[in-house]
Parts: sequence; C-alpha cells; structure tokens
Amino acid sequence: MSNFPDSSAAEERNATLDWAAAAVRKNPQALFTNFQWFLYHSRNTVYFTARSRTAFTKDSLANFVAEMVSLAPQLTHGFKGALPGQPFPKHILDAITSVTEVDSFEGYPDKWLGKGLDIFERDDLPLFRVYAVTRRDGPDAEGHASMILVRSSHALLEGQDSSLLTRSHSIERTPGKAKPKMKLPFKQRLGLGLGSLIGATLQVYYANRKPVPEKNLGFRSLALERKRIRDLATRLGVRQRSLMFGLVTQALNVAEKGPEAEVITAAYTMLDNSQRSEFDDDQFRVRALTTKFPVRPDFIDYVRSIDGVLTEVESKDTTKFQFILMGMFAIHRRVSKVLPFLYGPRFFRFNRRTDVVLTLVPPHRMYGNMTRNLVEPVYVGSFHPSANLCTFVPNRKYITLNFAMEQRYLDRVDDIVTLLEQTEQREIHAAPALAESQPALD
Repeated sequence: MSNFPDSSAAEERNATLDWAAAAVRKNPQALFTNFQWFLYHSRNTVYFTARSRTAFTKDSLANFVAEMVSLAPQLTHGFKGALPGQPFPKHILDAITSVTEVDSFEGYPDKWLGKGLDIFERDDLPLFRVYAVTRRDGPDAEGHASMILVRSSHALLEGQDSSLLTRSHSIERTPGKAKPKMKLPFKQRLGLGLGSLIGATLQVYYANRKPVPEKNLGFRSLALERKRIRDLATRLGVRQRSLMFGLVTQALNVAEKGPEAEVITAAYTMLDNSQRSEFDDDQFRVRALTTKFPVRPDFIDYVRSIDGVLTEVESKDTTKFQFILMGMFAIHRRVSKVLPFLYGPRFFRFNRRTDVVLTLVPPHRMYGNMTRNLVEPVYVGSFHPSANLCTFVPNRKYITLNFAMEQRYLDRVDDIVTLLEQTEQREIHAAPALAESQPALD
C-alpha cells in the first residue's frame, strides 16, 4: 500500500486509521501501489492450502481469519466500505468464510483448487476468502481432521508474505519499518523512464490490436521429498532450482513442443534483498526476470545448461527489467483515468510470448499460534488468465510443485516424477565446480 503520512507517537493509531478510511472512501483501491493496481485489474489470484490436525468450525475459522488480518493489515484494503487496518465485523467474517463436511480428503488439494475469481464478484467484500473442509467421521489415519484454503487477490499477498504468515509473523508495511530508498542517478532514471514509456506504448498497442484469448487453465499439484531434489542436484553439480526448473520444462514444455524444440522461453522470479530504490514497489519484494533455456538432447546436459543460464542472467543487473515494469504500471494507471477504453479485459490478459512462468517462493514452515495445527505439505500457487504457471514451495520435508496450466501440460505432470526417477538411476559423471555456492532452500 502507499505509505501513510507521518504522525506523532501520541496520535499515531487513530490518526492513521482515520486518514486511511477517508483516502479510500471514494476509490477503494486509492492506497494501492501501481503494481497492486495492475495485479488487481489483471484478476491475478494466489492460494494457500494445507491440512490441519484439528477440525475447523465456523467460529474457529473466523478466529483464524481475524488473526491473519492482524498480521496482514493489507487484507483490509481494496473493497467498498473498507476501513483499512481495522478488524472485520462479524458479518464480513461470516461472508468470507465457509466450512463444509466431507467424507474424505481423497482428491485434495487439487479437488478444490481453482481460479478464485469469486473474490471479485462482490465489491463490498474483502479481496480474499478462507474455506475449510472437515472430515465427517473425524481425523483420518494420518491424523488430519480438516483442510484450509486461502484465496486472495495477488494485489494483497506475494510468496514472501505467505512464507512469513506460516510462521505467524507480521507482514505489515509501515513507514517506520521501511528502510530509506536509494535515489538513482539522473541518467539512469531518464533511461528507465524512456524504457517504461516505450514499453507501455507497445503493450497498449499489441494488447488492443487483436483479441487476447483467455487460456483454459486447470490446476494440479505434486509433492516431492526435498532430499531427493537436494541429493540429485548435488550429484549433478547444479543448484536445486536449476534441477527443478529443468524437470518441469523438460517433462512439460520440451515434451509438448517435440523434436523441433530449440529453446524454452521462461519468466522466473526471485527475491532481491539489496537496498530498495525509488523505483521499487512498496508492497512487493519480488524481482521478475526473463530468459531462454536452450534445449539439449540429454537431460543432464539440459539441467547444467539451465544452471549456467541462471548464473549469467543473475550476474547482470537484475533490477532493470523490474524497474521498467514498475514505470510501465505507473504510466498505465495514469492513462487509464483519461482513456479507460484502452484498459479492458484484453489488455490485462495480454502476456508476452512466454512458454512458462516459474516461481520459487521462500520456505513455508509452521510456527506460532496461527498455524500451530497445520501440517505439511503446504501448497501455494497463482493464477493469471493468460499464463502457464508453476510455483515451487519448499517445506521442511517436501517441496510442492503447484501448476496452473493448460490441460495439455497438466496431462504430463506425472512425467516429472518419471524423469526424476530415471535421472536418479543414471550414472552421472562429475560436473565442473558450481557457478555459485549451492544455496539451501531454507
């Protein structure tokens, strides 16, 4: 959200809440950053789901949501009648939560994953929903009594937020906690501004030149033991994410393209803990990068080449593309107020010609009061109406792969496991030293 104005310690709470409530009275998204504005209108959604050792009731689920909102005050933004930063009254908690009894958890979590567009149907309710299913006959053989599903507009939450919330940590954005932003040199700002203007102009042109179809996307998930990924990556002499990117793109994209495949175009995300600059978004810490993975006849060679590509990409400036995107969003937001007809659904569906979007989020581990009864594996994913997405979520024991993709790719998800098994059984010759130290996913 946009930063609240400074206030003295004596005034802080009430003055800030009054200011925020007045700021969103006419426009519920007035406090959204430009990135949030874009994600909101793109109908980009995210989800979190996991099993629970205790059975949720309507009251306990409402308490869960109330605690979640206290840790993530941005969840109180973005809808008509919102009072940013203030607890929800009971009628809102009742409207955004539901508990259903089921006979078993067979087919879950895939059974209840979806686009989550219902969160946009009513503009007078928060931009998230929380659902629970409870076993009618009590806990199953593994001690699981319930499952929980949180769906949200991506404008409110990112992967880092989800990771911190699983640890019951606050993700509140406040000016007091924010580090000072670095001011960029004039020449660099001028170049980024020009790049943003050119990019925004081209995006509007191509998005409105012809229809942008909405992909028919479905959802699947897969849980793999982290030890298998760690051990095989060590044998191959690559980073774990290089192996995971290779497994997914080889089994799905290369296989789908067939023998004529030469490269896989990919967008991927990473967290950047470097100093924030004036071009950074106040709400999100993620960096978006684009690259191409050259296809190789042998899978081991393919994975090692991916590792080299990632090293090359990340040895350069990882902020330029992100800063240009932020500038583009700012331009679009201003222009949309004057020329709203340019910003219909086809504009927000428009996506560059990318085979796949790969997102590795920080580790998700259960700590603290809010998640004390939730258990692994944890599944986290995202939906965009015109992108094939895979989200990788490290847990303690597992790493889950969460797909929002066209059916032709979902039909091949089981091939990932087969490819992993085949590679584990191969004799693997020593590889050159790692391009960088093998980072733990935790």
